[in-house]
Amino acid sequence: MTTNGRTHRGAGRGGFTLAEAMMAVMVLGIAAASVLLPFVSGAAVRADGVNRTLAARLASDLMEQILRLPFHDPGGGTSVGPEPGENGPANFDNIDDYHNYIEAQGQVKDATWAVFTDSAYANFSRNVTCEYVYVPQQPAESDPAKCEFIRITIQVNHSGKQMATIIRLVSE
Repeated sequence: MTTNGRTHRGAGRGGFTLAEAMMAVMVLGIAAASVLLPFVSGAAVRADGVNRTLAARLASDLMEQILRLPFHDPGGGTSVGPEPGENGPANFDNIDDYHNYIEAQGQVKDATWAVFTDSAYANFSRNVTCEYVYVPQQPAESDPAKCEFIRITIQVNHSGKQMATIIRLVSE
């Protein structure tokens, strides 16, 4: 149809209206979100798995360092925990010196007692408890020098969430 020399198209014109285009974008967005959602949750599960693996390794490494020490205090000390002058793991001389040992978040140390600088370890923390264990056949005495077992518990946390715990019973 022509009016004043201009051509007008009628209602049968091809194309999308603005409302139709908006609906198509919305449907496409919902479809894309439903396709991507499993990948996003999969990445979170993978990150948690990596953190748990690092936590287990940190716990195992610390347990190895503790087990290198003698069961009884070479100086004859009988108190649980470090004796005066044993102000850190580099100075510990027996297993129970690690009782209540804590490495705060971001202060986790390697085998040379240097703080890890790798950012992967920044949110980890570790703590250790050592307790003398008495078995029924053994008289329950308070003297650790007469005890035959120590239970070592190492707990590793990531951003305050417990990730790994190792418990080991050690004998003389």
